[in-house]
Amino acid sequence: MGLVSRGAAEAGLGAASAAVRPGPPDAVPNPIPTPPAEGADPGSSRGPGMVLKAFFPTCCASADSGLLVGRWVPEQSSAVVLAVVHFPFIPIQVKELLAQVQQASQVGVTVLGTWCHRRQEPEESLGHFLEGLGAIFSHKPWFQLCRERGSKSWSCKATHWQGPTSHAASGEDQVMLIFYDQRKVLLSQLHPPAVLPDCQAGDTTASAGGLAAVFDTVARSEALFQSDRFDEGPVRLSHWQSEGMEASILVELAKWAAGPVCLLLACLLSLVSAASACRVFKLWPLSFIWSKLSTCEQLRHRLEQLTLIFSTRKAKNPAQLMRKANMLVSVLLDVALGLMLLSWLHRKDLIGQLADALIPVADHVAEELQHLLQWLMGAPAGLKMNRALDQVLGRFFLYHIHLWISYIHLMSPFIERILWHVGLSACLGLTVALSILSDIIALLTFHIYCFYVYGARLYCLKIHGLSSLWRLFRGKKWNVLRQRVDSCSYDLDQLFIGTLLFTILVFLLPTTALYYLVFTLLRLLVVTVQGLIHLLVDLINSLPLYSLGLRLCRPYRLAAGVKFRVLEHETGRPLRLLMQALATTSLLSVDLPILEASHK
Repeated sequence: MGLVSRGAAEAGLGAASAAVRPGPPDAVPNPIPTPPAEGADPGSSRGPGMVLKAFFPTCCASADSGLLVGRWVPEQSSAVVLAVVHFPFIPIQVKELLAQVQQASQVGVTVLGTWCHRRQEPEESLGHFLEGLGAIFSHKPWFQLCRERGSKSWSCKATHWQGPTSHAASGEDQVMLIFYDQRKVLLSQLHPPAVLPDCQAGDTTASAGGLAAVFDTVARSEALFQSDRFDEGPVRLSHWQSEGMEASILVELAKWAAGPVCLLLACLLSLVSAASACRVFKLWPLSFIWSKLSTCEQLRHRLEQLTLIFSTRKAKNPAQLMRKANMLVSVLLDVALGLMLLSWLHRKDLIGQLADALIPVADHVAEELQHLLQWLMGAPAGLKMNRALDQVLGRFFLYHIHLWISYIHLMSPFIERILWHVGLSACLGLTVALSILSDIIALLTFHIYCFYVYGARLYCLKIHGLSSLWRLFRGKKWNVLRQRVDSCSYDLDQLFIGTLLFTILVFLLPTTALYYLVFTLLRLLVVTVQGLIHLLVDLINSLPLYSLGLRLCRPYRLAAGVKFRVLEHETGRPLRLLMQALATTSLLSVDLPILEASHK
């Protein structure tokens, strides 16, 4: 077996071609393809008046002359070109390569025609040589694409070969040339069907129709793109990955190294998860404390993120892969921000300054609270308060402030070390440091929380007492068994006692309500600060940074459809279109029958 040469084509490989009559544009394809007769080509059963579509990769526009390798979709009358095989080659090696690709990808890859790129002066024998290849790689229709030297003009023909002994063709088909970017089509994930029909492979499944066959053909043909990933091999191809072999080697080495690393980290994370799920940590005091601390919740969430990221299981669909990528970018950004915060704190010795300023700030806050309570114990805003109850409540809360100041001064020798460990926790991420900061704020303002709880309980007790006594005046009572208000008759003593209690509670209510209002506002201020911290933590944890980056830099990765731009529409030349991906914000459903109608 020797190499294909132009002399052999001129000597006896010039086969004749016959015309192919296209079918009606609005004909609905048979969902179950009829198997062709023995000796006939699967793509030869077409009616008159049909326009053929040839999807040509833009990366092959400057490739050398050779053979067009791809898939023929008879249901859509479309040819999807995947690569160009260059001279010289041995036909049997090309057929073996296509058989291997078809077995690996379950896609009927075949030779669709010839590609001629006339960079130098055109030779007369080149056309006969390319036409003669149709006798070796028989396909109906046989496409002949040619790009003239030094111009943007293209010529595209589709002929129907009758046999190697015939010397005339009865006509040519009209061809619509559609350019597409293989890399963008492969990464756009616009191929939802898991299995598409392939008549060349003998499959009789129903056709999916539309552009899904084109996207699925490119997506399932990775075996063809990776055939010359590291070395050229016996057959030299041109496709989207032809110029990225060095990068492919680096990516492959990174994948091989990532496997053992992910397995080791997955084992370590499983041990940590098993230790955290121990029954000792589920006892009442520990479980209650862990449920109230933001740091424990963030560490639990971080453990779940790392478990999903370093999982050895492959993502089942693009949505899971996108979720894992978003988590990975979020964790990396979180750790980077935490390290920046740690370096900033240690470079300027801010931890010592914060420790020295914490005690004076606490004393100042305690002094302001004492002034506020003394104002409430007098005549706040000119309101007449119950002096006895006002003095009792004021002294009670002043005693709590005294206890809190004593607690802060008792912890003052350890504050700098505590802050140093809090800053060191930023190595785990900025969200962990923020969660610890939220817990520290909760501990430092624990007296305000106690004030709020005391005021709220006292206010609620008075409100419930007033509502019960009000029902007594109306001759009603609350039925505990039936959970409803029923009628009830009271005697004179009950009404007298109820009137006295109602009067006492009504006159004591303004004093209690004022304390409850002031401490609710203080508690609301603390909750607002903690809410802003938690909002920042949730934003870092859940923001899809990877998806946003793809939307800004590579919007075709999140494509929701395609659009077509006319490149050339001249009389006597094929219509040339450029297929581009649409972002998710602009949805457009484009189908091939629309293109057929517009071409007509």
